[in-house]
Amino acid sequence: MTATARLTARALTTAAALTLAGAVVAGTASAAAADSGEGEQVMLKGATTASYYWDDASGRAGDTGLPASGKPMQKGLAASPSWPLMTEGYVLYKGRKAPFFVGDRGPGIPSNRGIMLDLDAKTFADLTGGEFNADTLGVDGNGGKGHIKVTYVITKWGKGVGTKNHPKPFASGAWAVKDKNPAAPVTVKTAPAVPAKDLVATVLRTATR
Repeated sequence: MTATARLTARALTTAAALTLAGAVVAGTASAAAADSGEGEQVMLKGATTASYYWDDASGRAGDTGLPASGKPMQKGLAASPSWPLMTEGYVLYKGRKAPFFVGDRGPGIPSNRGIMLDLDAKTFADLTGGEFNADTLGVDGNGGKGHIKVTYVITKWGKGVGTKNHPKPFASGAWAVKDKNPAAPVTVKTAPAVPAKDLVATVLRTATR
């Protein structure tokens, strides 16, 4: 290859790298904002271990009736040991985001061990890459996961009794007490991203070697 050809090839490679870097920066920024809600004003943000359930009053999974809110069991209905019923929010798990509302009470005894959120089985299946089994009311095909570490974000508190702050075990009785001192709203923040200029520089160094 002649010197002119080498220079032309390098110029084309550099231009392509710049285009790619720009696309990566834009795509990363928009995806991060969409997935994490960065910059959003919310009521509360934290982390906990989540389990799953599906109580449809059929008795098939040992349930005792409809959820405490009176709402039928459905995708997006979660149980909390202390948040007010009809509280709304979403969870984040390995880049996946799922909305929920508090329509039931629980987990019970598991909340003493730090399992502070019971997601519905269909949402749990979506988050873990499994499938909801309509016969067993469980989740199949997710490697046996029954508990996962999630980030929770509360966007709206329910109006009834319950703790408007980080969850408390069911045994504490916080679910039956009117909270007169809710947590102060917060702004969702994520870990700082790699500055665009640094990302572009890295791509260029690699492309022009």
